Amino acid sequence: MKEVIATWRDALHQVLDLYERKRGSIRIFFPLLFLFFIVLNVACYWWAIYTAFPHYMLTHEASHYVKLQIPVGLLGALFDSLSFFVTIWIIRRALASTKTSEYVFHLSLDLVIALLATLWVLFVFTFGGWLISLWESAPEQFADRGSKYTVRAVQALQDPTGRENAKNIYFGLIMGVSAALPTCLHLSLFVFSLLRRLKASLTAKESPRKPGPDSPEQN
Repeated sequence: MKEVIATWRDALHQVLDLYERKRGSIRIFFPLLFLFFIVLNVACYWWAIYTAFPHYMLTHEASHYVKLQIPVGLLGALFDSLSFFVTIWIIRRALASTKTSEYVFHLSLDLVIALLATLWVLFVFTFGGWLISLWESAPEQFADRGSKYTVRAVQALQDPTGRENAKNIYFGLIMGVSAALPTCLHLSLFVFSLLRRLKASLTAKESPRKPGPDSPEQN
């Protein structure tokens, strides 16, 4: 396992080096990063809408969901952009650690970011929907809207196999794609390292042993 962790470290170090060499000026990089996450969040939003709740776009509330993509894209990109730099800090701390347990612990902190992203999604839809209600001159109480999404989340946890609850869970997972990117990176690099070490081990076992100078075959 130590060899796998070492390979994992090397792969992650290469990713960090690539980022630091290609990033360039932060004044240019950050707007591009922010724009990328806007596009990603809006794309995930529409993917989730049309695969989980396509009938929403056939009702009188269709315009509401069209407008909702604006706060979803902007607020989602804000969280993802800031968490991106937190992830870079976590990676640096992980690579600087000397113990395997510390290395894994630091990378596991990205799971906390994923959890916070779930709460952020609830806030975005609550706050964004409230703003849209003001825009449409049909103001809602912020607390009431928050309670509605909280109830949906609780129901989904209590009965995840229910049809509507399963759709809400699926919707949340799609909206959390951007926040899950760091975790996916770590897992993919770990799997890559594991397969690489496994391949090296199998290759070493299958390689024929070369006879030495004192071998009977040389006599």
